[in-house]
Amino acid sequence: MKPRQRKQYFRNMKRSDDSEREKRRKRRRLIQELGEQRIPYLSPADPGFQELWDSSYAGLALRQSSALPDGLHERVQSALRTLQRRGCLLRDLVRVRDRDVFTAVSRALVGQPGYTYRYLDTRLFTIPWHCEGEEGQKDEKGKPCCDSDLRDACKALWELNQFFCSDVKQQMNARGVKRSRSDTENSEDTPGEGMCEESVKDRLLEEKQEKEEEEEEEEEDSGQGCSHSSPPSSAPPPDVAGLVQFNITLINYMDPTAMTQLKEEPYYGMGKMAVGWHHDENLVPLSPVAVYSYSCPAEPKNEGMTEKDGEGQSKEKEKEAETEGEGTSKDEPKKEEGEGSGKEEVQKEKACWRVGLKVAWDIHTPGLALPLQSGDCYYMTDDLNRTHQHCVLAGDTARFSSTHRVAQCCTGTLDYIKKRCAEALENLHTDSEKTTKSLKSLLPSTLQHIEDIHNEVEFEWLRQYWFQGRRYARFCSWWTKPMEQMEKDWKEMERMTQLLLAVVEDEDTVQENRREMADILLNALTDRQQHRQTWRDSICALCGQLEHGLWGSVEISCVLLFPGRAVQRDRVGVFLCAKRFLCPQDPLTLLTRHVKTPVLLKSF
Repeated sequence: MKPRQRKQYFRNMKRSDDSEREKRRKRRRLIQELGEQRIPYLSPADPGFQELWDSSYAGLALRQSSALPDGLHERVQSALRTLQRRGCLLRDLVRVRDRDVFTAVSRALVGQPGYTYRYLDTRLFTIPWHCEGEEGQKDEKGKPCCDSDLRDACKALWELNQFFCSDVKQQMNARGVKRSRSDTENSEDTPGEGMCEESVKDRLLEEKQEKEEEEEEEEEDSGQGCSHSSPPSSAPPPDVAGLVQFNITLINYMDPTAMTQLKEEPYYGMGKMAVGWHHDENLVPLSPVAVYSYSCPAEPKNEGMTEKDGEGQSKEKEKEAETEGEGTSKDEPKKEEGEGSGKEEVQKEKACWRVGLKVAWDIHTPGLALPLQSGDCYYMTDDLNRTHQHCVLAGDTARFSSTHRVAQCCTGTLDYIKKRCAEALENLHTDSEKTTKSLKSLLPSTLQHIEDIHNEVEFEWLRQYWFQGRRYARFCSWWTKPMEQMEKDWKEMERMTQLLLAVVEDEDTVQENRREMADILLNALTDRQQHRQTWRDSICALCGQLEHGLWGSVEISCVLLFPGRAVQRDRVGVFLCAKRFLCPQDPLTLLTRHVKTPVLLKSF
């Protein structure tokens, strides 16, 4: 693996901050330019809807429920209800604009065994879908990792995934010639329809700046940080067959009637949002996304509500429909058809779940709101996910969705991180006779590589699993043994850090080498302590808000002091506490003075 890929996580941590600042800057400029106005948007009942779809949203495809094979709806919908009934759908703690928040939607990740999906600084671990003829991993007692109900549910989702792989491929091939012509036309540097020349220049300049930042960082875009729009690729599009191999599906569930409040869509007045505007991140570039939508009309509305409450909510929605209809492109056509008919259409539309789309950072092209009936599917193909943003607009009933993706797997699989652990532990020598351990190589590049892996294992895998991934161990034991082994490997890496400290402290070590090793160690430990403190701050601030059914006290203690060790025994914490009082700021001075502190020499 290339050196720049090995440092991908740490670079992405820095890059995500820059990306967030850039997004905030764009959002402020967008709001200033927009003022008090609303951007128009079109729905199927509006004139020009199909023309707008074809010209500005050509990568979006709708497949009505009748397009799916017989019996597949029943199996998939039964699977989604099973996941909900078993309590597998949980809200995630994510980081948005430097704040830790819970998602409004409950989720679970199902997919290839050993795969993960990272979004908004949160890593999800797959419940493996069980392919036809496979029984899944078994534990030491010979039991499958999931019970029969969960296996059947995951198998049904795998069948849906197989259908999507085939159907999306056919759709993309059928549109291949048309897409090629469109790409040729769009490659000319002329303003697009509905966009002013100044806006085009601004966007081109922003894309150029983003590309220059990426080249300076020597980093491939893997979407590890917060969602952002990637610069256009100059490489030819990959083979369609290679892109349409969905390896995960993110299952979502939301009941709007159970939510205290949902945010209003701010730019178009489309209505209540279940999921705000975003790009799907951490996906293979130009890969499609396939979504299955299932509304649940039987469950939602009257549960936990009195008749009076229902009447009040109905009146409130009628009032919202009247207010939100103002300022959009719908006003004039609706008025011509009559006030009563217009209100009825708006109310009927907003009772249905919809997907909203817009051209990213563009206030001139109208938005698109596409209603979804239960069982409908939609595909986002070509570069739609890169150039556009989408949101999910809540309807009146509860809804499941199964969103199938081609996730980046170069740094997000169990096989990958196991290889990384093996690379680090290769430098640890164990004397079988004396039962002592030592480092094989003291080359600066080797030491730096090991400490990078050490940090990646702790912050990208173990802490993520202990905090959120472990919740799923109640339903599926697939990750239990691999993560236990990974923690053992992490402890060995902690031991290797101790051994390196001892080498630096040893006065027999060549002075020049000591300084270089001390510099590497100081940087690694500083970075490690900062990340540990970030975890402590985030979780401590939310401890009073955590849902005890989702996060137990054991998991919290492991996140705070990973894994369950006292603060005063945290070598890195003690090391950095002393750092403030040492002068000059020389790495060797810091280390040699501090390693003599008794508490530092205690084992973890």
